[in-house]
Amino acid sequence: MSSDMPFTSKRRKTCPEKTSDFFESLPDDLLLSILCKLSATASSPSDFINVLVTCKRLNSLGLHSLVLSKASHKTFLVKPQNWCDSVHRFLKHCADAGNIEACYTLGMIRFYCLQNRGSGASLMAKAAMNSHAPALYSLAVIQFNGSGGTKNDKDLRAGVALCARAAFLGHIDALRELGHCLQDGYGVKQNVAEGRRFLLQANARELAAVLSTANNKRAWVTWNLPVPHPRLRLGTGSGCPLLSDYGCNVPASETHPASKFLSEWFVIRSGSLGPGMRLCSHSGCGRPETRRHEFRRCSVCGVVNYCSRACQALDWKFRHKAECAPVERWLNDDGEDVAGDNGGGGDDVMMANS
Repeated sequence: MSSDMPFTSKRRKTCPEKTSDFFESLPDDLLLSILCKLSATASSPSDFINVLVTCKRLNSLGLHSLVLSKASHKTFLVKPQNWCDSVHRFLKHCADAGNIEACYTLGMIRFYCLQNRGSGASLMAKAAMNSHAPALYSLAVIQFNGSGGTKNDKDLRAGVALCARAAFLGHIDALRELGHCLQDGYGVKQNVAEGRRFLLQANARELAAVLSTANNKRAWVTWNLPVPHPRLRLGTGSGCPLLSDYGCNVPASETHPASKFLSEWFVIRSGSLGPGMRLCSHSGCGRPETRRHEFRRCSVCGVVNYCSRACQALDWKFRHKAECAPVERWLNDDGEDVAGDNGGGGDDVMMANS
């Protein structure tokens, strides 16, 4: 018995009752660096939220302005049915931290969904000043349509200038919009050759974007045979055909979270649109009219309407080309004749792609 006593005493010394917490000994700078990387690569809001609810320390550091400023646009992929004050506050904290994606997303939501035009436009302008191409293009659409104001508030020259800046940054819709503006002389001196060059550049970037998507498991390009010869298309109109017109079918690009939110918001809240106001017919857009007859209708069928020529071009390629049927006359929502036998013209109708 006496020989066992020293052995027992020795074991008690080597087995402390409480182990040290190595996590608490990690410096804040190291954890902030890890959290910044996590927020920048998050593929969904849950990737980031799951870290915040782990412990009080991670929650506190995760809401640090440095971490919020690095959050990716997918971190803000919020479902409209989950929209609440806490989500609004989180987006505002990210925007206040200097996150330009949060500025753009919250700006779009405030401008179109919450109808807070001034605050929404200011947030988009903040992102645009940091060379955020989608924000520049969205502000261009607002200027082209006079959104949030009257028809007299349209500023075509400002729209073209914003579109040109977004196109310089490689924004595909802006390149396409600018190309049509140059071809039509809309807000800028007409230059058909230069407009065709921008449209070709938009098509090339569209294809390059698909090629660079490594996670796309499906066939990214298919071909319809026979492929029409390009020279056979030159006499059909001044517009530059899309890649699909040459038999090359490029899948639709990924929709920005802000546009996806808008589309789902107005589907869930179908009554939130004012009487006689419509959504852009391109499913990947989500922009609503802010006043009646703000968007222009297809000049052939008069059934669909678009906020921009870029949305018209995409919708034509993926859907409307197979559905568009000419009519001699069509009426607006009040039963008034808005197009003559020749399909009409001017600001309220939009020529169908050839």
